[in-house]
Amino acid sequence: MAGHSHSANIAHRKGLVDAKRGKLFSKLCRAIYVAARVGGGDPAANIRLRYAIDKARSFSCPKDNIERSIKKATGELGAENFEEVLYEGYGPGGVAVLCEALTDNRNRTAGELRRAFELAGGNLGGSGCVSYLFNFKGLFVVDPKNAAEEQLMEVALEAGADDVELVEGLYEVTCDPKVFEAVRKALEDAKIPTESAETSYIPTNYVDLDVEAGRKMLKLRDVLDENDDIQNVYANDNIPEEVMAG
Repeated sequence: MAGHSHSANIAHRKGLVDAKRGKLFSKLCRAIYVAARVGGGDPAANIRLRYAIDKARSFSCPKDNIERSIKKATGELGAENFEEVLYEGYGPGGVAVLCEALTDNRNRTAGELRRAFELAGGNLGGSGCVSYLFNFKGLFVVDPKNAAEEQLMEVALEAGADDVELVEGLYEVTCDPKVFEAVRKALEDAKIPTESAETSYIPTNYVDLDVEAGRKMLKLRDVLDENDDIQNVYANDNIPEEVMAG
């Protein structure tokens, strides 16, 4: 089932890039801005900033956009004021949903999300209502054509990864966020390319949805992705394959 694959959601996001490129660049640059504001504008000394830049580059975000965001954060081009907020709620069928946001107005963002959840047949909840159903992990996705299973397991586990699993034709390497950089470097040194490399909220269990609820959940995801303040959406939805393909 498509919902069980963490990489399926990544692929789904990448598939929407062309249609929403400007909006996506804005979100990626906002993440760069916050990382630089918190930890400084030097990616060599600020791991979080380096991750944000790498992610922006993976989506072909222009270099000028990246540099402008860093200069804004360090005060060279004026200042903005974004804060990180984790919104939690229930989607259709009781699906647990986490939304990572960077917002300059908590009340506005909460109001927009509340309407989005209610239209999908769910509701926005309070802090902690569903986050306990997720583990925060480092996640690397590797195409099997780029690495043999034994090699990948040896490199990843030796660097501190927790697990290597084949999910829907792709290897998913998970690790504690504290060793994310060590695993990333080990894969890089072993010349094993990744389809994606990011920290992610990974569900501890899944909710099986029927076709109708699956369609509502995909619609909710799209509405949340359209929101300028939302950086990432995580959910424990298990959506039927025909809905994902449709």
